[in-house]
Amino acid sequence: MACQRFEVRDRLNPVLDGHDPVAIASCADVLAACGLVAFPTETVYGLGARADDDAAVARIFRAKGRPADHPLIVHLADVASVSLFCDDWPALAQRLTAAFWPGPLTVIVPRAAGLAAASAGGQSTIGLRCPDHPVALALLRAAALRGVMGVAAPSANRFGRLSPTSAAHVVSELGDEPGLRVLDGGDCPVGIESTIIDCSRGRPVLLRPGTLTRQAIEAALGQPLLERDAAAPRASGTLETHYAPRARVRLLSAQQLGSELEEFTSTRLGEASRSVPRLAVYSRHPLPAQAAVIHQTMPSGAAEVAHELFSVLRSFDDRGAQQIWVELPPDAAEWDGVRDRLARAAA
Repeated sequence: MACQRFEVRDRLNPVLDGHDPVAIASCADVLAACGLVAFPTETVYGLGARADDDAAVARIFRAKGRPADHPLIVHLADVASVSLFCDDWPALAQRLTAAFWPGPLTVIVPRAAGLAAASAGGQSTIGLRCPDHPVALALLRAAALRGVMGVAAPSANRFGRLSPTSAAHVVSELGDEPGLRVLDGGDCPVGIESTIIDCSRGRPVLLRPGTLTRQAIEAALGQPLLERDAAAPRASGTLETHYAPRARVRLLSAQQLGSELEEFTSTRLGEASRSVPRLAVYSRHPLPAQAAVIHQTMPSGAAEVAHELFSVLRSFDDRGAQQIWVELPPDAAEWDGVRDRLARAAA
């Protein structure tokens, strides 16, 4: 159904209470009229437009400065809505969504012909997800009542930068976007983006790790999860450089971190401090007292680090860090999503 074009009447960007039914209804009206709404999910905040209108989706790409061939993820209110965007629902996707929807999982499936080409970045496949967040689900259900059966929504930030995990982060990134509405649902509980699995080619291929473990995914599938190959479709958040703060990020082992800090300290003592970059460190191990170093202790659990990762890196930027040194996470499966985000931030 064609929508009435959203008209920007002012340049105000109100942050609305995501738990207020009136705010939900207002934002659903904005989506139905082809406007933009930022909303929380369990992973990160998304910048949403109705997925079935290419002109509305183009507003997302312009606001983010995102290449138009870099596909988006379409958010759905329930699994029944997949039939609009996918004519041939793969058995692999059915198994995964039965196990993990609503939740932090995106499945790549064949796209229904003639629909959501812009959301898919022009590909014949499309990414679908049902988020596990009360504000997101309330918005998606209200939008569906207005004829919006899916909302395309990448992270609500400038392209390639840190994903937002609070409404304040969204405003700091996109607060000058005319007509944008921001639903505040508090801090995102998961904190990094969804796992993405390609189900479009008859075998399950991991395109982006998240917080779901390989063991849990393979148990749901009943078969091994394969690694990304050259023939895989393009997917959101899989470019080599992504999720980056303004400061330069370096990943170091605990031993490397100790020796590098010694050298950094001696350099600072031996030169004018203005010539030495302002340093922030995110590590599991304590540091010797360093007045010149901004330090944040990394939690011991992968889920806790995922929850705070983007917020911590953003805070280092806000405090003027020019370099960020991060202690390498453990080499264990539950850390795959965190390692992936850090590797792209440091690329």
